Amino acid sequence: MAIRLVAFDMDGTLVDVESSWAEVHRLLGESNEEALQAFLRDEIDDLEFMRRDLALWRKHLPEIGEADLERMLAHVGLVTGARELFRALHARGTRTAIVSGGLDVLAQRVGRELGVDRVLANGFVLDGRGRLTDEGLIRVPIKGKREVLARVQRELGIGPEESAAVGNSSIDVGLFARARIGIAFLPVDEPVRRNATLVVTERDLRRLIPPLTAAD
Repeated sequence: MAIRLVAFDMDGTLVDVESSWAEVHRLLGESNEEALQAFLRDEIDDLEFMRRDLALWRKHLPEIGEADLERMLAHVGLVTGARELFRALHARGTRTAIVSGGLDVLAQRVGRELGVDRVLANGFVLDGRGRLTDEGLIRVPIKGKREVLARVQRELGIGPEESAAVGNSSIDVGLFARARIGIAFLPVDEPVRRNATLVVTERDLRRLIPPLTAAD
């Protein structure tokens, strides 16, 4: 049975930074490690996690806007082979999706560059001047990728048995649960390796073309 949909994580999978959020912190000389640990202990939810990140950014850019994020992330490039992989998938009529907890401004750019069919990532509501407000937009809960992919599959009329997923961390295991093929690409932890049907450690997305286009 052919693969009709491939869902991708973004950070560390399609782009050459491990976290788009952390990249903004790095450029501003900040760290969100305290908030990250609180989130992992279930002491704060996704929205509060995002608000704490925004509070760190505002220390340096009090009126930070979408244009500031786009400027700071403009240097973030695609992983080698991304364009070739997406051309191969689209040539076969395979639908593609980004399901990422990363920043939507980067995900939208990557989506345009690669011609992705569905782009789902997180960000903030903007005010009338394009500045970030405290109202977060959670399209992909960090611990809820499985449910997000299930919704995409329903919208497209494509089942798990016709789907594949690509990710690099335990957060992406939920994607694998809704896919016949789960590829751990440049895996960073043991859970994603353990739950994958294929592990790729070479930093070249062209290595995914054969397994994603072989089934008929």
